[in-house]
Amino acid sequence: MEQILDTLLQQDLGEKPYRRIAGDVGLGLLILCDHAENTLPEAYGTLGLRPEDLHRHIAYDLGAAGVAERLADMLGAPALLTKFSRLLIDPNRGLDDPTLVMQISDGLVVPGNVGIDANEIASRIARHYEPYHRAIDRAVETGLAAGKPPIMLAIHSFTQAWKGVPRPWHVSVLWDKDPRLAVPLLSGLQAIPEIEVGDNVPYSGQLKGDTLHRHATARGLAQALVEVRQDLILSPEGQEEWAERLAEVLRRVLAAEAALHAIELHGSNTDRARERTEAHG
Repeated sequence: MEQILDTLLQQDLGEKPYRRIAGDVGLGLLILCDHAENTLPEAYGTLGLRPEDLHRHIAYDLGAAGVAERLADMLGAPALLTKFSRLLIDPNRGLDDPTLVMQISDGLVVPGNVGIDANEIASRIARHYEPYHRAIDRAVETGLAAGKPPIMLAIHSFTQAWKGVPRPWHVSVLWDKDPRLAVPLLSGLQAIPEIEVGDNVPYSGQLKGDTLHRHATARGLAQALVEVRQDLILSPEGQEEWAERLAEVLRRVLAAEAALHAIELHGSNTDRARERTEAHG
C-alpha cells in the first residue's frame, strides 16, 4: 500500500479533487467544506447505487457548499471545498478509521465499496483524500508565514430526523477541548432569536484523525465545526440566510477574541480515550 501511495503521489493527478476560493490570508480564517459534493469519478459510475441515492446525506452534506461559498465571499476569507463524494472516501476521517470507505451507509449497501482491497483504498487516498489535506496544509503554512495563524471553521449539514426522530436544532457547534472559537460562536448563535442551537449534537466534535483534529488540534490552531440542519439550506435563499447569520457572528468573534490567533496546544479528549486503552493493555 505504501509503495502504491508513493508511486501515485509522483504522478500528475490531473484535475484537483478540491476547489479553492481565494481570500485575504491576513484575516486569519480558513473555511473548509469536507463534504461539499456528491461527485464520483466517471470510472466509478454510481458505485452501484441508484442515482437518487447520490442526492442523500450519505453522499454529501446538502446545502453546506452553498453556505461555505457565501460565507467566504461575505467575509473575504479563503476556503477549500472537496469535489468528490464521501462515498468514494471520507476526507473527514483518519486513515485508520473503519468508516474511511463505507461499505454500508445508513443501512444501504454500497456495492462499489463492498470487498474493497488495500490497493484500491490506497489509490483513492492518493488521488482524492491526500491532495485535499495537502491543500489545507499549504493554506495553514501560508497563514503562518503571513504572521496570522488561521482559525479553522468547517461547514457541514445534518439531516432533520434520524430513524424517524426529529432533530430540533437549527444549527450546532461541534468542538473538542479548545474552547477559543467554539464557545464565543455558541454564544453568538444562541443570541439569535428563535434559533435552537446545539452543542456537540447530533454528532461529537471529538473524532481522532478528522480534518480539524489533524490540521488544527494537532497544530494548536483554534477551530470549530458548524452543522446546519439541511432542510434549512436546500435553497439558495436558505444558504444566503445562514451564511449571513454566521458571518455576523464571526465578525464579532474575530474582532473581540485576540487569543484566537495564538498557537495553543489544548490537546483532545480522544487523547484520554487512547490513554485509557493503553493503560488497560
